[in-house]
This record gives sequence, C-alpha cells and structure tokens, in this order.
Amino acid sequence: MTTVLIVEDDPINFRVFSKILTKRGGLEVKGTEDVEEVLKFAKSGEIDVILMDVSLANSVYQGIPVDGIKITQMLKSNPETASLPVILVTAHAMQGDREAFLKQSGADGYISKPVVDHQKFIQQIVSLVR
Repeated sequence: MTTVLIVEDDPINFRVFSKILTKRGGLEVKGTEDVEEVLKFAKSGEIDVILMDVSLANSVYQGIPVDGIKITQMLKSNPETASLPVILVTAHAMQGDREAFLKQSGADGYISKPVVDHQKFIQQIVSLVR
C-alpha cells in the first residue's frame, strides 16, 4: 500500500488531507512536523511520497527554525533520500510562487491550498509514486 507522509503544522489541514487520502484514495498516511522524524521516515523506506507544507511555524532543525523549502532541500541533497518524491503544499499561491518554490526546493510537485478537487489531489500524489 502507498504511504504518504504529511508534514503539516496545522492539525485541521492534517485531518482534512488525511481523510481525503485514506477514505477517497485508499492510501496509508503518517504525519509529523518534527524535522528529525521527517528525515528518519524518509530514510526508512516506510513512505512513498511526502506532502510538505511550505510554511511550518514550529519546525526546528539543530536549533534553527526551518520551513518546508529547507527540509525539501535537505532531502533532495542527500543521496539516500533524493529520489523520494516531495510535493509542496501551500496557501501561498501567488503568480510565480509555484515556479519559484519548485526551483528553490527541488520538489517534485506543488499543490495550492485549499484543496478543492479531491480526486485531482489524490491523482497528483499517486502519479509521483514509483
């Protein structure tokens, strides 16, 4: 079964994404905003794709606040985790943001919030899983 790691600091968004992915998509879901846990999951082989919130209010790595862009850069620069698909999820959906965020982070996809088309949301995620 395909497992999605949701990296999200808003418990409501986490619940909404989780429900869509499990109930409608038949996917397994795990969630954390703890950077160490994200890295551990990424290396473990337990997950197939990461949904990464761009703006993480509470995420800290080695004493430094980090956002989803920085965590994605860390994952993509490590040969152990570079091939794991990462999809950025953000409410920052201004003109040009998609391209800038993808280029900055090295992420494999981009979804803007709020998620309205649940089927398209699921398809975007599943299409990146090897």
